[in-house]
Amino acid sequence: METVLAVLVGVLVAASVYLMLARNVLRFLFGLVLLSNAANLTIFAAGRLTEAAPPLVPEGLPGPPEMVANALPQALILTAIVIGFGLLAFALVLVYRGYQSLGTLESDAMRYAEPVADTQPAPATKPEGGAP
Repeated sequence: METVLAVLVGVLVAASVYLMLARNVLRFLFGLVLLSNAANLTIFAAGRLTEAAPPLVPEGLPGPPEMVANALPQALILTAIVIGFGLLAFALVLVYRGYQSLGTLESDAMRYAEPVADTQPAPATKPEGGAP
């Protein structure tokens, strides 16, 4: 099962890199979400996939009676899912607002603060007063 998860993580990372290299900001955002899901699956696989019991201790016992699943990767993944959802919601609103203001989702066209490069070279001028 770990092999299948490793292949799936590789496919998700490859797809996310492909999407993040696009000039469209929305595709970049989808690539970021895929990358966070790949990281979550990596943490999940690092916690070992077992058919162990849930990490619960029955009342009156000092510890669990049998092998239990590792709760730390599960807690980390739940936290990462919540943080990832918050990041996605904020980024979607930011992209939507950028689209409303600029009318495009292309990252090259969103360079509002930077001047557009002039394609024609400036004409050569001679210095005044003297030597050519």
